[in-house]
Amino acid sequence: MPSTSADAPPPDATGLDVRPFRALTYRDHTPEHLARVSSPAYDLVTAAGRDRLAAADPHNIVRLILPHVDPAPGEPGGRSARDRRSAEAAAGTLHSWLDQGVLVRDDVPALWRYEMAAPGTEPTTGWLGAVTLPPAGSSAVLPHEDTFAPAVAGRTALLAATHTDLEPIVLAHDPDPAVAELTRQAGLGPPAPEVADPDGVVHRLWRVTDPATLHRLTRALAGTRAVIADGHHRFAAAREHVAAGHLDAPGEDSGHGRVLALLTPMGPGGLQVRAIHRVVPDLPLTDALSLAGAGFRVTEVEPVHGDVRATAMAWTTRPGGPAFLVTDGVRVAELAEPSPQLQAAVPAEAPAAWRGLDVVLAHAALITGLWGRDDDPASVLVAHDVDEALRLAEERAGVALLLRSPSPSDVAAVARAGARMPRKSTLFVPKPRTGLVLRPHGD
Repeated sequence: MPSTSADAPPPDATGLDVRPFRALTYRDHTPEHLARVSSPAYDLVTAAGRDRLAAADPHNIVRLILPHVDPAPGEPGGRSARDRRSAEAAAGTLHSWLDQGVLVRDDVPALWRYEMAAPGTEPTTGWLGAVTLPPAGSSAVLPHEDTFAPAVAGRTALLAATHTDLEPIVLAHDPDPAVAELTRQAGLGPPAPEVADPDGVVHRLWRVTDPATLHRLTRALAGTRAVIADGHHRFAAAREHVAAGHLDAPGEDSGHGRVLALLTPMGPGGLQVRAIHRVVPDLPLTDALSLAGAGFRVTEVEPVHGDVRATAMAWTTRPGGPAFLVTDGVRVAELAEPSPQLQAAVPAEAPAAWRGLDVVLAHAALITGLWGRDDDPASVLVAHDVDEALRLAEERAGVALLLRSPSPSDVAAVARAGARMPRKSTLFVPKPRTGLVLRPHGD
């Protein structure tokens, strides 16, 4: 479809280039159906969770974002071969759903106002759009975390097979009064669709096609820059997809060089940030504390009323630092007052915003330093909340390393300094629901 004045960015734009797109959605968009077929983002779905979602409905989106293929004994190529087979399975399922009319394509391009209302909090609002991947050296979209190459390869294979953005990345953009006002106005009418997720977050969407509104919104967003809040691996996969020369259709609006993104403001109306905790398997707590004592003041903490979880939750939500809480689910200890020698393990030439992060000290000085563990997904597990951290520590006979949350401004400062936090350092909440809006490439 040719571009129009409604979706063309200003000629001198140096910020975000956001375009309307022809979405792919479930034909049945009743709340009950969407609750059955939607899913959390792929990287938040456990193996058991994947099975539950797939069993909930034969058309649950998890069958596309995490397709199941049986292992092939002796298959050459290892993980890359499995990724290709999984991606091909997802593509076959997607085409079947399109043929059956389970998923339908919009006739005209739109941007989607997206609101997430978590219990007891102010709603988070943003816009779903097709964001152009900026050229190398641009500050329009900045990552703040490292990525894991095999995970990027898996997402790239999925893109190459399906030619569809199956779920959005999340960007936190500079606040802008014009964007805020347009967001307010777009939410005055009734939403469609609307669905509540298992955590009680209500997701509401408004499909906006008015050319004048789209024109004002895209021009306003073009004056902002953004930090990737969620989806570093999918963003990197989109870049790899482009680098591989995938052109889905000729023309300016082919979908080539763009990625589906939820754009939320930094600050009021935007996302909250939480820490992602670490779990080190096969490390008894006594050994962990003995080794940590070479660089930290170690203080055992008596769980309040014997409740380790409640004690950990209270510790992670109060300000302070640099400090960590270490537990095996039974005993708890605080690591504080890192020695000057330990802090010297953090590279002095790195930007100040990066050097001051607790998660950097945890990786550079404690995990790979005092504990002597490799910094890879097999040696250091990640947990998105305290409950998961405690469960993994028990299951893997190790310790949970609990961190306090950085602020959104801390994250932005790291990104704008050109630095990267360790992989899986931040959890921005609330999360968009996967399966509500997909973006096919091309026409």
